[in-house]
Amino acid sequence: MAGCRPGAPGSEQAWLEVAQAFIQETLCPPGKEPDVQLAQLVIDCVKTTWLSQGTSQGLTLPLSYSFVSVKDLRTHQRLPCCSHLSWSSTVYQAWAQEAGPRGVPLPRERLLLLGTLTDLSGNLEQECRNGSLYIRDNTGALDCELIDLDLSWLGHLFLFPSWSYLPSLMKSPGEGHVELWGTPVPVFPLTISPGPLTPIPVVYPEMASRLLRYRSKHRNVQPNLAGNLIRFSALVKSQKKAYFVLFLGGSSPAGTQVSVIVQVPAQLVWHRALCPGRAYVLTELRVSKLPGHRYRVWMTSTSSQLLPLKPECVRELELELAGVPLEADPQSLPRPSSPQDKKRPGPDCLVRDSILLSYTGMVTDTLNQPAGLYELDRKLELCLAYQQFRGLRRVVRPGVRLELQDVHLLQSVGGGTRRPILAPCLRGAVLLRGFSHQVPETQFSHQVPQASLYEQLVWEHQLGLPIYLWATKALEDLACKLCPHVLRYHQFLKYSSPGDPSLGLQILAPILEVLIPPGCPGRNTHSEILEEPHHCPLQKYTQLQTPCFFPTLAFLKEEAKRRAWASFDPKTLLPLPEASHLPSWQLNQRLAWSWQCLLPSAFRPAPVLLGILVPSSRKGCLQLRDQSGSLSCLLLAQPLQPLTDPRLIGCLVRADRFQLVIERNVRSSFPSWKELSTTDFIQKKQARVYVQFLLADALILSVPRPVLHSATSSTPPRTEPSPPEGPHIEQSRLFLLSHKEALMKRNFSVPPSASSEVPQPTLSFHVLGRWLGGTQRKEGTGWGPAEPKEDENSDQKVLLLFLGSSVRWFEFLHPGHVYRLVASGPPTLMLFEEGGSSCVSQHPLELAGCASCLTVQDEWTVELASSQDIPEVLGIRPTLPESSLTDLLSGNFADSLVSFSAEIVSHLWMKPGSSGAVRRCVKLTVALETADYKFPPHLDVYIEDPHLPPPLGLLPGARVYFHQLEKRVSRSHNVYCCFRSSTCVQVLHFPPDTTVSAPLPHIYLAELLQGDKAPFRATASCHVVSVFSLHLLWVCAHCTSICPQGRCPRQSPACPTQTSVSQASIRLLVEDGTAEAVVTCRNHQVAAVLGLCPSEWTSLLEFVRGPGKVALQFTGPGAQLEVRCGWEVGAQISIFLGAWLEA
Repeated sequence: MAGCRPGAPGSEQAWLEVAQAFIQETLCPPGKEPDVQLAQLVIDCVKTTWLSQGTSQGLTLPLSYSFVSVKDLRTHQRLPCCSHLSWSSTVYQAWAQEAGPRGVPLPRERLLLLGTLTDLSGNLEQECRNGSLYIRDNTGALDCELIDLDLSWLGHLFLFPSWSYLPSLMKSPGEGHVELWGTPVPVFPLTISPGPLTPIPVVYPEMASRLLRYRSKHRNVQPNLAGNLIRFSALVKSQKKAYFVLFLGGSSPAGTQVSVIVQVPAQLVWHRALCPGRAYVLTELRVSKLPGHRYRVWMTSTSSQLLPLKPECVRELELELAGVPLEADPQSLPRPSSPQDKKRPGPDCLVRDSILLSYTGMVTDTLNQPAGLYELDRKLELCLAYQQFRGLRRVVRPGVRLELQDVHLLQSVGGGTRRPILAPCLRGAVLLRGFSHQVPETQFSHQVPQASLYEQLVWEHQLGLPIYLWATKALEDLACKLCPHVLRYHQFLKYSSPGDPSLGLQILAPILEVLIPPGCPGRNTHSEILEEPHHCPLQKYTQLQTPCFFPTLAFLKEEAKRRAWASFDPKTLLPLPEASHLPSWQLNQRLAWSWQCLLPSAFRPAPVLLGILVPSSRKGCLQLRDQSGSLSCLLLAQPLQPLTDPRLIGCLVRADRFQLVIERNVRSSFPSWKELSTTDFIQKKQARVYVQFLLADALILSVPRPVLHSATSSTPPRTEPSPPEGPHIEQSRLFLLSHKEALMKRNFSVPPSASSEVPQPTLSFHVLGRWLGGTQRKEGTGWGPAEPKEDENSDQKVLLLFLGSSVRWFEFLHPGHVYRLVASGPPTLMLFEEGGSSCVSQHPLELAGCASCLTVQDEWTVELASSQDIPEVLGIRPTLPESSLTDLLSGNFADSLVSFSAEIVSHLWMKPGSSGAVRRCVKLTVALETADYKFPPHLDVYIEDPHLPPPLGLLPGARVYFHQLEKRVSRSHNVYCCFRSSTCVQVLHFPPDTTVSAPLPHIYLAELLQGDKAPFRATASCHVVSVFSLHLLWVCAHCTSICPQGRCPRQSPACPTQTSVSQASIRLLVEDGTAEAVVTCRNHQVAAVLGLCPSEWTSLLEFVRGPGKVALQFTGPGAQLEVRCGWEVGAQISIFLGAWLEA
């Protein structure tokens, strides 16, 4: 920084002139004549200190140094620095080396700092004293820290030869503090006060303790107390007053100790001068009684003094105590019981006791500076949160040496912390024993020194240390997820008040309510310091099992993929009895799609889902976002209730209960089931990860504005056109949505002059609706009356087109609900009318019965209408139209568009050429639920391009509503449905968390004869009457041609593999006592029908591996077997089946 430097640096005369001007301006009393004597004393003090280094190189004055005032230091010095007047460059280099390889030493500036050392901040009123130290001159006061304070220095002018300055981490102008390294040099000689003329009468701790307990004539006497300082407490500051407690004892450590409360503002600075082990005299003490305590304590009076104890200057005061003691010894009083003491620990809740000790060490790392967490000597952790360490926070950093007195040692606290913890309570003191040589870290520069959420967790919510450590780690993870793009750090970690809640506390509140037992008492600071046995929040603790964690969305997505592919086992997806008969195309088709659902209970500890809810214009779905990335999500307000309120956009969503879904897509070429364990046949793997949950199970928090664009926008920022001149108003119009079409890529005609690029299909969707009233304008906080229509009886139907960024409203628009379309800008006539700037009339609209088509602009917004807008419409609960099952399952094409709700039974990806598929598609088998049918009918739904990939949530076990599917009838007279552009899908229920499948219903064969039955699944108990046919053969796994002798006969072109698989089928006549039925069983079911064990079934299949086909025909019950192949193998099969039928 630029200090007060002379015009000619090499001139001593110029330096002296600048020095005299500086002294007159900053040190002399304002408004008086120049003090030549003061200027000369200051210059002599600087000269003496400068020459003491012994390397002045013949210069009598430090010409390279400039004077700096408090104001200039606070205003212009933006970076940390140090100044050492009496040090040579060699000494400074050695000092800088002590910063260590990981630290950056403080840079050296050549500045001269002078000022009065005082405990008064700005004015001279006594009430401004709070125990802090300041350097003051005519320009202001600056906070300072000093390791060993002599009280006689206060109020005197000093030159500070060795110091460092650290500006505020918040970059606030005027903030910062000075750390005084060396002993300050007085400008005026300090006068040594002579001892008392007569010895001071004193009482020692034993007599002082007795004085408190006896009624005597000496009770009103203000005695002087002498003794050795055993310990002293932390400086406690509250809204009412500040105080600390010191303990004096005799020469023996086991002797009586007396506590003295110091709360006079002018005496709080004693806290910086006290040194345990030294002997002191406290004069003119008085007796006081603390609120809530039965016994009395000593307190200092306004005239009390702190003096060093000199035996020759004191004499013991002899007092006679008579009467009965008023109370017991305070040292032996039992402390009040608390609810925590009455709580009996269970076998899994082992309560441990901390250990009180003293420790001296160096801070080696800053773990979380706002939370008061540091590392000591690379092996311990230090937590200062249970003291009011605001002043200490600015000093403690790597390189600082601390002496901890009466500090608690806690081991194995859990909650993610592995190392032992040192944590001082109010009973102990934290003493500075050395400043740091390093520049402060900048990673915590976002924090504020005022009251924060961390202090609130300790002092108001009474968190124990294990829970506090977990909470700080959770808040740190949350800050990494949300700051600074979603929230500023000070917003997230601010002190929470009833009218201004902290977002961080709202996120942690559900967990803290479970972890913190009800009825925990608040901290009584006097009891924590004074009472014996000692009781504080750190005395007893329980090892904490980490309740949960807040992973980033990117970690959650990657972990889900990792687990999904780690558990991907083709043999598990295709059980062996079934897989051994599948040809290659069918085998790979069954493996093409699979899914896995991960619940929070699958993780240890359980994750909590957290992110900003934003819509994606690129994908058309909702997403949760944080700084690490995004995660697609599917939300329901409640079961059967879709998401309809767009105000949720930009809100912070926190969910403990959710389903993390991974849909796996695999492209493979397994020749047969024998190669399923060989991963080389997998050519491509893809996974779609998303999360689905109910808003009723989530916590929705509004995020303070403004929020950066990257946090909530789904599209990159673009240059907006300059707004037109003139007033801006908001206009809106209500509409009732009757139908929503599919979200898909569509072609749109572009005017020739619009762009020279070839138009590409655009992601879009349409909605059909009806206007409710005319256009309304914003009036204050509400909407004005609707503008009258010229023709009230005119058709109000409209087709709304959403494309581009307006696709973000897709997930919120649902038939049967009323919405408000809002446009902001200059007043525009007929904005939502036919012929307006956004309305385009098209001939196809006439076929749809709509008067106009309105393209929703990107900047327009959609709101859910309130009940005050149109109560007669909103009072009607929307219902989902469904087709009758009779029309749905019949071959009648009177209405080819059908709507129904069903539960998905299976989800299968089909490749072109497989099972007659012309192109890639997804086949959903759904079970229709209706009271008209005892057994739920099954129906196949096909999804083809351009509707692929299918919407989120189409999983087995989910209940889905399909609107306007196209019904088709196959050549075998089976009814199935297909997606089309008008189809809309709405998930009503997520799959259940448990995968226990319900047993199939039981049916009697006679029930099958009671009329036409739709396809369904059930079980029947029956026995075999006769066998009509049995087919056993081996086919090529690639082309399914019959393989004589196990080899494919196909030559041109030859199959890429010579693997063959067995095929089996059997036709049986069965009866259950009600009716008879012909049953056809295939492949692995044949072995079950024949009652063969796996080894017998495998042996039988190997017998028919030769050329040809074996067919066993039955013409009736008890008929002889007919073998079409008269070779030996066929005879063996005949004998085997004959024995089986006789049995």
